Amino acid sequence: MGLLRIAIAIAGCVPVLAGAAGVILGPMMLGAIGWDAAADSHYRYLSGLLLGIGLGFWSTLPALPRRTARFRLLTAIVVLGGLARLAALPGSGWPGLPMGAALVMELVVTPLLCLWQGRIAARDAGRNLAKWH
Repeated sequence: MGLLRIAIAIAGCVPVLAGAAGVILGPMMLGAIGWDAAADSHYRYLSGLLLGIGLGFWSTLPALPRRTARFRLLTAIVVLGGLARLAALPGSGWPGLPMGAALVMELVVTPLLCLWQGRIAARDAGRNLAKWH
C-alpha cells in the first residue's frame, strides 16, 4: 500500500499545482492575454475545482483502503473531464504537450490508480473479515 500512497501523492501534485496556478494566474498561466472578465472568472473557477480534486485525492491517503467511494467519485469526475477534452480534439485540434499529458493523466493514470486502490481495499476488507471468523 505504501507504493500506492506514494503514487497518489505524486499524481495529486498535478491537479493541485495546476489548479493553484490557474487560481492565482488565471488564463495567463497558459500565456493567454486579453481575456474578458467573464472568461477569466470562469477559468479561475474551474482551476479551483481542479485544485479541490487534487486535495480530495490527497485526503484519501491517511485511510486509503476505507476511501474507495471517495476515490471512485473523484476518478469519475476526472475521467468525465478527460472525455470532454478528448471530444474537443476533432474540432479544436491538438492542444499541445501539456494538455496531452493532462489527457493521459485523466484517461489512463487516474483510472489505473483507482483500480489499484480498489484492489488494496478489497484485500484489506478480506483481511478484516478473516479476523472475525
